[in-house]
Amino acid sequence: MNIVIIGAGVAGLSIGWRLLQAGANVTILERAQPGGGATWASAGMIALAAELETSPPAEVSFAYQSNDLWPSFAAELEEVSGHPIGFARSGALLLGNDGAMLASRATADPALTFLTAEDVRGRWPMLTGEYSGGLWAPNEAHVDNRALGRALTIAFLKAGGSLKPTEAVVNIFDYQGRIVGVSTPYTRYPADAVLLAAGAWSGQVADVPVTPVKGEMIALTPPPGEDFDFAGPVIWGPDVYLVPRGDGEGGGRLLVGATVEEAGFDTALTKGALATLRARAERVIPRLARWKLDEHWAGLRPASPDGLPLLGPWGDKPGLFVASGQYRNGILFAPAIADLMAQMIQGKAEPIAAFDPRRFNKDKTS
Repeated sequence: MNIVIIGAGVAGLSIGWRLLQAGANVTILERAQPGGGATWASAGMIALAAELETSPPAEVSFAYQSNDLWPSFAAELEEVSGHPIGFARSGALLLGNDGAMLASRATADPALTFLTAEDVRGRWPMLTGEYSGGLWAPNEAHVDNRALGRALTIAFLKAGGSLKPTEAVVNIFDYQGRIVGVSTPYTRYPADAVLLAAGAWSGQVADVPVTPVKGEMIALTPPPGEDFDFAGPVIWGPDVYLVPRGDGEGGGRLLVGATVEEAGFDTALTKGALATLRARAERVIPRLARWKLDEHWAGLRPASPDGLPLLGPWGDKPGLFVASGQYRNGILFAPAIADLMAQMIQGKAEPIAAFDPRRFNKDKTS
């Protein structure tokens, strides 16, 4: 089976890797560099409690399924690629100002433990900011997203895949009512199936309902001599999250995210976002005011109209599939999407109804 995948983010690379393991021939065409879009720009959180509180049951179930896959997925990827990806189930702390609501949520979810403000400060003394309590979620995890992109690229190539960076797809073409390949500015690539996994750019390749949502992030580093646990949990405060990223030598950076803005494909960095992110972080950990700005970047999340991913066939011509619209959950969903889409493209699985792209009833394949 000859497969062409459009997009070398975490979805395209992981699906391609699984298809190669199943015996398919796979070519990935990437408009820029592998792992360089939303995968590179994210914070690498594998977040259940913080991201899914108001999600529908199908998304929650899929998230828990993927979360369960992550330890074995990470171990396999590190073994195959020879590169660590920093997977750590170090937990997450969700801070809030409504103690009764936090306690009620902990009562309803056995995976969460309610902590008073005194409990929180007793365990994490640096959290001297504004909150009335928190929820401890020990099963939350995170991964070094940039290392993940590199490792998936290596694993894909080692498995025999063909990767074409800086080669954008300009057309998906059909013959006798079936999708049979794609074209780029340089050549045509015939295919038995085409997978569109181009993240926020998916709607630019085919008219799928995916739009970009801009997010800016910053990274802070401590002043000399400042002690900080970079192996500690992800911390969620009001409108902000803090992700420790150790450097393996006792130091590291604290990732602070993220803004949300509908600005098309604009990824320009803004002073306003920088100031907002720093202020929100300092309300949780006041001493961060002394920390140095190490990096400021922006990325584009792929959003669908109903907030759910698009995973499955697209249009009325067989042979075109979509894996996009993951919004903030691209890293979390990666192992489950890889397995599901690889099986679906081989004709061995059906779409999850809530994620079936055909729910939008459009045919814009060429």
